[in-house]
Amino acid sequence: MKSVLGTNKILADGTPQVVFIGRSNVGKSSVINSLTKQKQLAKTSPFPGRTTEINLFLINNSLYLVDLPGYGFARASWKERERIQKMMYWYLFRSEIKQKKVVLIIDASVGLTENDEYMLYNMESQKKNFVIVANKIDKIKQSEYKKKMEAVAAAVGDHTIIPYSAEKKLGVAALVDEILK
Repeated sequence: MKSVLGTNKILADGTPQVVFIGRSNVGKSSVINSLTKQKQLAKTSPFPGRTTEINLFLINNSLYLVDLPGYGFARASWKERERIQKMMYWYLFRSEIKQKKVVLIIDASVGLTENDEYMLYNMESQKKNFVIVANKIDKIKQSEYKKKMEAVAAAVGDHTIIPYSAEKKLGVAALVDEILK
Protein backbone atom coordinates (compact mmCIF):
# COMPACT_ATOMS: atom_id res chain seq x y z
CA MET A 1 0.00 0.00 0.00
CA LYS A 2 2.56 2.55 1.15
CA SER A 3 5.97 3.01 2.75
CA VAL A 4 6.57 5.93 5.10
CA LEU A 5 9.52 7.35 7.00
CA GLY A 6 7.59 9.00 9.82
CA THR A 7 4.54 11.15 10.31
CA ASN A 8 2.06 10.52 7.49
CA LYS A 9 -1.72 10.88 7.33
CA ILE A 10 -2.10 7.19 6.41
CA LEU A 11 -0.87 6.26 9.90
CA ALA A 12 -3.76 8.17 11.47
CA ASP A 13 -6.58 7.26 9.06
CA GLY A 14 -8.37 5.10 11.66
CA THR A 15 -7.61 1.75 10.03
CA PRO A 16 -6.50 -0.80 12.68
CA GLN A 17 -2.79 -1.61 12.52
CA VAL A 18 -1.15 -4.95 13.30
CA VAL A 19 2.59 -4.41 13.60
CA PHE A 20 5.35 -6.95 13.02
CA ILE A 21 8.62 -6.37 14.85
CA GLY A 22 11.74 -8.40 15.55
CA ARG A 23 15.45 -8.45 15.02
CA SER A 24 16.90 -8.20 11.55
CA ASN A 25 16.45 -11.38 9.48
CA VAL A 26 14.05 -13.05 11.92
CA GLY A 27 11.44 -13.45 9.18
CA LYS A 28 8.99 -10.57 9.64
CA SER A 29 8.34 -10.21 5.91
CA SER A 30 8.09 -13.97 5.48
CA VAL A 31 5.48 -14.17 8.25
CA ILE A 32 3.44 -11.43 6.55
CA ASN A 33 3.72 -13.25 3.21
CA SER A 34 2.63 -16.56 4.79
CA LEU A 35 -0.40 -14.89 6.40
CA THR A 36 -1.52 -13.28 3.14
CA LYS A 37 -0.61 -16.27 0.94
CA GLN A 38 1.41 -13.94 -1.29
CA LYS A 39 5.08 -14.80 -1.71
CA GLN A 40 6.20 -11.33 -2.81
CA LEU A 41 3.91 -8.96 -0.90
CA ALA A 42 6.54 -8.01 1.68
CA LYS A 43 10.09 -7.99 0.31
CA THR A 44 12.38 -10.63 1.81
CA SER A 45 16.16 -10.70 1.69
CA PRO A 46 18.94 -12.94 2.97
CA PHE A 47 20.75 -9.78 4.10
CA PRO A 48 19.85 -8.12 7.42
CA GLY A 49 18.51 -4.61 7.43
CA ARG A 50 16.85 -4.40 4.01
CA THR A 51 13.61 -2.96 5.41
CA THR A 52 14.31 0.70 6.14
CA GLU A 53 10.80 2.20 6.18
CA ILE A 54 7.44 1.59 7.82
CA ASN A 55 5.67 -0.58 5.23
CA LEU A 56 1.87 -0.77 5.33
CA PHE A 57 -0.18 -3.45 3.59
CA LEU A 58 -3.97 -2.95 3.44
CA ILE A 59 -5.76 -6.26 3.99
CA ASN A 60 -9.41 -6.66 2.88
CA ASN A 61 -9.90 -2.88 3.21
CA SER A 62 -10.14 -3.44 6.97
CA LEU A 63 -6.67 -3.46 8.55
CA TYR A 64 -3.03 -2.71 7.90
CA LEU A 65 -0.28 -5.22 8.39
CA VAL A 66 2.74 -3.06 9.25
CA ASP A 67 6.25 -4.33 8.56
CA LEU A 68 8.79 -2.42 10.64
CA PRO A 69 12.55 -2.49 10.11
CA GLY A 70 14.39 -5.02 12.24
CA TYR A 71 16.42 -4.10 15.27
CA GLY A 72 19.95 -5.26 15.88
CA PHE A 73 22.48 -5.80 13.10
CA ALA A 74 21.94 -4.25 9.66
CA ARG A 75 24.18 -3.72 6.64
CA ALA A 76 24.00 0.04 6.81
CA SER A 77 25.99 2.97 8.09
CA TRP A 78 25.82 3.86 11.76
CA LYS A 79 23.85 7.01 10.89
CA GLU A 80 21.30 5.04 8.85
CA ARG A 81 20.89 2.41 11.60
CA GLU A 82 20.33 5.20 14.13
CA ARG A 83 17.68 6.81 11.88
CA ILE A 84 15.88 3.48 11.50
CA GLN A 85 15.93 2.80 15.26
CA LYS A 86 14.57 6.26 16.07
CA MET A 87 11.78 5.87 13.48
CA MET A 88 10.80 2.45 14.81
CA TYR A 89 10.74 3.56 18.46
CA TRP A 90 8.84 6.72 17.54
CA TYR A 91 6.18 4.67 15.75
CA LEU A 92 5.81 2.11 18.55
CA PHE A 93 6.28 4.13 21.71
CA ARG A 94 6.28 7.89 21.17
CA SER A 95 3.70 8.63 18.50
CA GLU A 96 -0.04 8.96 19.00
CA ILE A 97 -0.60 5.96 16.71
CA LYS A 98 -2.54 3.15 18.35
CA GLN A 99 -1.63 -0.35 17.25
CA LYS A 100 -4.36 -2.99 17.46
CA LYS A 101 -1.76 -5.69 18.05
CA VAL A 102 2.01 -5.98 18.00
CA VAL A 103 3.52 -9.26 16.79
CA LEU A 104 6.98 -9.74 18.29
CA ILE A 105 8.79 -12.30 16.15
CA ILE A 106 11.73 -14.17 17.63
CA ASP A 107 13.88 -16.94 16.20
CA ALA A 108 12.74 -20.09 18.00
CA SER A 109 16.11 -21.80 17.60
CA VAL A 110 18.03 -18.79 19.00
CA GLY A 111 15.54 -17.82 21.73
CA LEU A 112 15.26 -14.30 23.10
CA THR A 113 18.23 -12.10 22.37
CA GLU A 114 19.16 -9.13 24.53
CA ASN A 115 17.44 -6.87 21.96
CA ASP A 116 14.29 -9.04 22.10
CA GLU A 117 14.27 -8.79 25.90
CA TYR A 118 14.58 -5.00 25.68
CA MET A 119 11.68 -4.82 23.20
CA LEU A 120 9.58 -7.12 25.40
CA TYR A 121 10.30 -4.90 28.42
CA ASN A 122 9.28 -1.76 26.49
CA MET A 123 6.06 -3.34 25.25
CA GLU A 124 5.16 -4.47 28.77
CA SER A 125 5.91 -1.06 30.27
CA GLN A 126 3.89 0.69 27.53
CA LYS A 127 1.05 -1.84 28.01
CA LYS A 128 1.02 -2.85 24.35
CA ASN A 129 -1.34 -5.59 23.19
CA PHE A 130 1.14 -8.12 21.81
CA VAL A 131 1.75 -11.73 20.96
CA ILE A 132 5.05 -13.54 20.51
CA VAL A 133 5.70 -15.60 17.40
CA ALA A 134 8.50 -18.16 17.74
CA ASN A 135 9.43 -18.35 14.05
CA LYS A 136 11.56 -20.88 12.19
CA ILE A 137 10.46 -23.88 14.26
CA ASP A 138 11.08 -26.01 11.17
CA LYS A 139 14.82 -25.34 11.66
CA ILE A 140 14.87 -26.95 15.12
CA LYS A 141 15.74 -30.63 15.49
CA GLN A 142 12.78 -32.59 16.83
CA SER A 143 14.88 -33.75 19.80
CA GLU A 144 15.52 -30.09 20.79
CA TYR A 145 12.08 -28.62 20.08
CA LYS A 146 10.52 -29.05 23.54
CA LYS A 147 13.61 -27.69 25.32
CA LYS A 148 13.81 -24.63 23.02
CA MET A 149 10.11 -23.80 23.41
CA GLU A 150 10.29 -24.21 27.21
CA ALA A 151 13.23 -21.78 27.26
CA VAL A 152 11.23 -19.23 25.26
CA ALA A 153 8.22 -19.68 27.57
CA ALA A 154 10.41 -19.20 30.66
CA ALA A 155 11.88 -16.02 29.19
CA VAL A 156 8.57 -14.37 28.23
CA GLY A 157 6.41 -15.32 31.20
CA ASP A 158 2.64 -15.44 30.74
CA HIS A 159 2.57 -13.96 27.24
CA THR A 160 1.02 -15.91 24.38
CA ILE A 161 3.59 -17.71 22.23
CA ILE A 162 2.74 -19.08 18.81
CA PRO A 163 5.18 -21.66 17.40
CA TYR A 164 5.50 -20.73 13.73
CA SER A 165 7.09 -21.67 10.44
CA ALA A 166 6.53 -19.24 7.59
CA GLU A 167 8.17 -21.74 5.26
CA LYS A 168 5.95 -24.70 6.22
CA LYS A 169 2.86 -22.57 7.06
CA LEU A 170 2.73 -23.84 10.66
CA GLY A 171 0.97 -21.58 13.17
CA VAL A 172 -0.77 -19.47 10.52
CA ALA A 173 -4.31 -20.17 11.80
CA ALA A 174 -3.30 -19.44 15.41
CA LEU A 175 -1.72 -16.13 14.42
CA VAL A 176 -4.74 -15.12 12.32
CA ASP A 177 -6.97 -15.85 15.36
CA GLU A 178 -4.75 -13.66 17.56
CA ILE A 179 -4.78 -10.82 15.04
CA LEU A 180 -8.56 -10.90 14.74
CA LYS A 181 -9.14 -10.81 18.54
